[in-house]
Amino acid sequence: MQPNKMATYTDTRPDAVKEIITRLERQGVKYVRVTYSDMHGYPRGKDIPLEYFANVIEDGQTFCVANLVDGLDGIPLNAPGMAPDRGFPDMRAVPDLSTLATIPWEPHTVQCLADLYDHNGKEIDISPRQFLKRAVTLFEETLNLTPVFAHELEFYLLQHTEAGWKKYSDRPSMVYTVGRRSDERGMLHQFLDAGKTLGLQLTAANHEIGGGQFEVNMLHGTATESADRAFRFKNMVKEIAACNGLHATFMGKPFTHEPGSGFHIHVSLLNGQDANVFHDPQAADGLSQICKHFMAGVLRHAPATMSFLAPTVNAYKRLVPDSMAPLAADWGYDVRTAFVRIPAERGRGSRLELRAGDASANPYLIAAACLLAGYDGIVNELEPPGPAGEGGQGISLPRNLHESIEVLLRDQRLCELIGAPMVKAFTAMKKVEADRFQKHVTDWEFNEYVYHI
Repeated sequence: MQPNKMATYTDTRPDAVKEIITRLERQGVKYVRVTYSDMHGYPRGKDIPLEYFANVIEDGQTFCVANLVDGLDGIPLNAPGMAPDRGFPDMRAVPDLSTLATIPWEPHTVQCLADLYDHNGKEIDISPRQFLKRAVTLFEETLNLTPVFAHELEFYLLQHTEAGWKKYSDRPSMVYTVGRRSDERGMLHQFLDAGKTLGLQLTAANHEIGGGQFEVNMLHGTATESADRAFRFKNMVKEIAACNGLHATFMGKPFTHEPGSGFHIHVSLLNGQDANVFHDPQAADGLSQICKHFMAGVLRHAPATMSFLAPTVNAYKRLVPDSMAPLAADWGYDVRTAFVRIPAERGRGSRLELRAGDASANPYLIAAACLLAGYDGIVNELEPPGPAGEGGQGISLPRNLHESIEVLLRDQRLCELIGAPMVKAFTAMKKVEADRFQKHVTDWEFNEYVYHI
């Protein structure tokens, strides 16, 4: 099968569906893995025997809506207005046939992303994928602009020992090292090969700073399609690692004395003529006013977006001095310590790189939150502060998950753009997570105090 060959399927009429099933049978497919993203960015789904997939295309596959906001401990969210109060109702996952792709590590299996609806055909308003689609539609319908994203993701590979989890490699390799000195088993090439089959458009891969830490770059594309690829990429890395007896983690700071893992996103906007509106050849710096307005919105709402960009208790341990991660809502020309870095490319390559994202962030939520912040900057013609140098200036970012939630809830304009259902569900889920941590006695506390105090 050619890489991502089935991504042209969009017709759901009975005859077209029958043709899809026939083609899949001829290619030896036995199962279709239908998946969707929960609020954490974790893939939920079911494996459907091919003979029943036509029914799923027509009627959707039933799931419990509570799974969108489960805690990472697997317990349904017990918060006012959430699933327990509503009796744990169903939702329908309707396959998006344009996302059909071969799973290279799973014989006779293809995967398909799904959109989520209730049984009246109404979109599930806390579905991350549909939340991003709504943000994109806002740009398209009110501004006639198409958001474009490219993603960079960092992660660690781990191996399990009798003493617990340790890094896949302890060799002292430098950043941008390639080859077996930093990747003894050649895992990066396995990821690149599988990504090609899945159509993920992975453009580069390298060892990062920490032992067993890697970074992969992805080609730019429209917002939802790019987020789909990032969502699939994270799952692919975990699955292939598992096939090799390893574990992959996108946890932002898994080791105290090792660098954290980030999720950097590059964003630009195209007009109806497919031109990049962030570029202005007449401007001294080559950046248009609409680019500056978008950036100003991102910076104004940066503290509030941090609950999406850094969505775990652990994520804030990555945001520390001398970590090349931003500590304030600032920007700079090719400054890697700033919240917004403006790479040197201009013309079609004009873009903003948003560098505060933690690797644990949900690809759909991180893109949607930043888009809506930028949208507010455009429609209200906000102006950014002056550029910062190394070390930066600007509004301080929240220092922990509790604070980031509170800052989001105080940002009325951003909450209005996000919508009450998503704000309520997301913050309720994250409050429970933060409260669970607040009550937990950590190993550090025990070791620090138990003997001396």
